[in-house]
Amino acid sequence: MEEQLGGLDILINNAGIGVMHSTAELTEEEFDSMFALNARGTFFALQEAARRMRDGGRIISLSTGVTVATTPAFGAYAGSKAAVEHFSLALAKELGPRAITVNTILPTLVDTGTLLLSEEAIAHFVQQTPLGRLGQPRDIADIIAFLVSEQGSWITGQAIRAGGGLI
Repeated sequence: MEEQLGGLDILINNAGIGVMHSTAELTEEEFDSMFALNARGTFFALQEAARRMRDGGRIISLSTGVTVATTPAFGAYAGSKAAVEHFSLALAKELGPRAITVNTILPTLVDTGTLLLSEEAIAHFVQQTPLGRLGQPRDIADIIAFLVSEQGSWITGQAIRAGGGLI
């Protein structure tokens, strides 16, 4: 397929799962499934991108704002996503000589319909957010569009906080 299409220019790592349990309650199976997808899966996608990406390409991985400001029951999830941030930082340094940028976006409170918080908790966080609203998928898409554009070519190795000022 590479021969037909000419190679990889952009990789967006957006796969992830979250199981929210306290450290004492999280099962080994839940831990393993989160780390298998969030950390291991992302690592091997990054590895393939490093091998196949054309010079000047763009790599963006999605992490989470809870790596900056975690809350109870998010510890293992935050740990699995923190690995993504560190993989990306190292890869940015490895691929920089090829003008390939590698960044991570740390969204918080994006209204995807899958927030794992109660309505009361969401209202509490929205009240603390300087912009006073939940993020929308378009907010994150706009950051991605900028990073993959020519205007984003000088930004690499960054963990970009996208939380409306909450983090």
